[in-house]
Amino acid sequence: MAITALPPDTDADIARVTEALAMITPRWNVRILLALSGPPLRYSELAAKVSWLQSGQLHPKLKALCDAGLVVRTEHTSRHVTYGHTNRGVALLPVLPMIVTWAEEHLEKADRSLPAIEQIEDSLTLLTRRHAAAILWVLKSRQEVSGRALARIVMPSSDWTNIYPPLRQLVADGLVDTKGTGRPYRLSAAGDGLSPVLGTLSAWSAGQPLDQASQHPVWGNPQAKPAQRPWVSSQSRPAPAALPPARMPQSSPAWHNRDLFSHATTARPKTAIPAGGPRR
Repeated sequence: MAITALPPDTDADIARVTEALAMITPRWNVRILLALSGPPLRYSELAAKVSWLQSGQLHPKLKALCDAGLVVRTEHTSRHVTYGHTNRGVALLPVLPMIVTWAEEHLEKADRSLPAIEQIEDSLTLLTRRHAAAILWVLKSRQEVSGRALARIVMPSSDWTNIYPPLRQLVADGLVDTKGTGRPYRLSAAGDGLSPVLGTLSAWSAGQPLDQASQHPVWGNPQAKPAQRPWVSSQSRPAPAALPPARMPQSSPAWHNRDLFSHATTARPKTAIPAGGPRR
């Protein structure tokens, strides 16, 4: 069933990215995925790594991640059960440093230095606003769009004025710009900077190697290198046999999973934040 008035392949692409974000954005999900990096863990071992979760919170989170195909539960014996990443869960991990890179450059600086895990969670909150993926996709592909035209594309079966609450939120978040009431909308520098993140999520959700993100028709940079094959957004989702290389921005931070839970001691760049930058 179509969600937008865009072509079916594009509509499916946006839906898959929205679904991928919905898998990892709920509270604690990213932290659990990172805690499972490495050999499979028994429930008690994993619980010790995420000790901030209250009793009874971990089990439903694990079940949801298993249902999403990111975590696998293996029953060796009736008393020996372990949890670990699926191939798709492993393939998703390289997206996380891309989010950190974007957050370091574009998120409004807080009064205190934030661990990378909190920057990931803050960024995911912005991306999972209602209709955010579709609005960002249209603005990236069409540069400037009026609110009424955007409504006809993003929510064709709804009253066109319903586009303004999500638009106002994206403007407040610093991902979308406008020069005033009645003027067209366009991506801000921060919204445009999401291209590597959204392109990679699109490739991952379509079961493609992450380096294919550079060839995405909207979020990619096809001029960077010759396309090896055409982009097919309706392609089936085979599970990757091994972790594919990620297309990393040149300024990608060197961090390890342990760094996500305690901020590194190196100083952050103290660049000025432009007016209207993304909010935490």
